[in-house]
Amino acid sequence: MLQDENIEFFKDQIKLEHHIIESITSSLKDVKNPVVKQVLRAIAFDSQKHAGIYNAAISISRITPALTDEEYRKIKNITEKHVIDEEKAIAALDKVMPKIKDKKIRFLLGSIVADEKRHHELLKKIMDLVVRKEAITEEDWWDILWKGVPFHGAPGG
Repeated sequence: MLQDENIEFFKDQIKLEHHIIESITSSLKDVKNPVVKQVLRAIAFDSQKHAGIYNAAISISRITPALTDEEYRKIKNITEKHVIDEEKAIAALDKVMPKIKDKKIRFLLGSIVADEKRHHELLKKIMDLVVRKEAITEEDWWDILWKGVPFHGAPGG
């Protein structure tokens, strides 16, 4: 696709994501089951995240932003802290999962583990690209944006 076609596609996808958010949000008042309700909220939240990623894709399609030394240091510090936090969350979940007998709870915790692992990989990839402080290629940006979004609009994606 050409750059203008990409941008139009991203804008269309943003509209679709907002439609998904509105649709789910309006139906939540009728859902009583706490698991189903929370999964639907998570899907709506993911759709909000996806819309933001499409907006970022529009931005970098036009111009890849350069980092100042101050931005570089901030991003490096934030990313390193969150990598450590994600590692702690994964370790805690890995420790407790074998002790959980209820299949429904194991399923829910399993979806959290999958998210935490995806977040961890995404943060490590951002850290690698920022910490090495080289020019970030368009291919690198696409890898960052889409690698952690395998199930567009689905639970855990």
